[in-house]
Amino acid sequence: MPRDNKKSLIQKIANQANITFKDFNASAIGDNKVLLDNKGDLITLLTEIRAADLKMKPNGSHSEHNPPVTYMHICETESFSMGVFLLNNGASIPLHDHPGMNGMLKVLYGKVSIRCFDLLDKPSDQVQSEIQFDPPLLPFQKDSLRRAVLRSTMWFTHDSSPCILTPQRENLHQIDTVDGPAAFLDILAPPYDPEDGRDCHYYKVLQTVPDADSKVEAQQQWEEDTWLLEIGQPDGFWCGGEPYPGPKVSF
Repeated sequence: MPRDNKKSLIQKIANQANITFKDFNASAIGDNKVLLDNKGDLITLLTEIRAADLKMKPNGSHSEHNPPVTYMHICETESFSMGVFLLNNGASIPLHDHPGMNGMLKVLYGKVSIRCFDLLDKPSDQVQSEIQFDPPLLPFQKDSLRRAVLRSTMWFTHDSSPCILTPQRENLHQIDTVDGPAAFLDILAPPYDPEDGRDCHYYKVLQTVPDADSKVEAQQQWEEDTWLLEIGQPDGFWCGGEPYPGPKVSF
């Protein structure tokens, strides 16, 4: 269609994101073919995006005097939000969650390492009492203890396909730069909204103390699991803001 060809790629991505997530229901995903097809179309568009499409120059906005992480807001609706994260050399976005949300992350330049986790059911009091941590947990911290599984650790560049998270799978992740600054386009659906139960929670990975008296089966299960502790925003991490320089997005 001629008119569609005149649209910027980022506008096409926004339009497809709106179509994909407009009626999203985290509790009724299943094998929804329409949703899967729409997500496939969105992933195809995201795979094409490059820094130049957003009028961004690789490494052009990075300085040791800037915040470690900077966010460029592009657009937000009730269904999704979209923006660009800029990470300085050595910067990290700490391990965090996206409650009931989908996410798509496409690197624009640089290289990032992403560790993705699944949260498991909250451990029982008995299980908690049998696990010892190093350093030991304080009594008030036990309510913030969660089990998780490390699903993947991968490197992503501008040539990579998008990194995908869903409400059920790889919903927690940590993002670290590799060998220099980086930037990525980020779509979250629906957006964070603390008033609607979608606040951002931070976690740290705990180290367990082996127990020689534990049963082999229990030891094997615990070794497969990762133990996380919900924490406040980590010291040293903060995110600044910067105007988005690319094509305007509208609906």
